[in-house]
Parts: sequence; structure tokens; C-alpha cells
Amino acid sequence: MYEYKFVKIELKKLSGKPKEDYQEVIKNHAKEGWRFIQIFSPDFITSGVAVGSNFELIFERPKNE
Repeated sequence: MYEYKFVKIELKKLSGKPKEDYQEVIKNHAKEGWRFIQIFSPDFITSGVAVGSNFELIFERPKNE
């Protein structure tokens, strides 16, 4: 069995750049035993160009039973 963790990273409104250093978030979670699985952008608004306000980092690790 595995447990999962979802970490939301907000994007700056004008630049679209992440408010947090997502690479550091991944490294810090790896130190805690989490394995990075996927990046997911559930929040797309389209008006000719796809723009999102956030994305989620998805992690997993074996569940302690």
C-alpha cells in the first residue's frame, strides 16, 4: 500500500511563475521519504492561451501499516 500527498503551488498572476521553488519542494519531500510522481495542473482557463493559477505536485511513499 502507498499513501499520497498533493502539494499545491500557486502561480504569480502577471508572470505565471511559481510562487515557490518547486524543485526545492520536491527535494525536501524526498528527504522525508516521498517520491515525486507527477505534476498536475487542474486549473486551466482558456482564452486563446492556456493559463493556470496553480499546479499540484503529487508524491507517494510506502504506507506504514
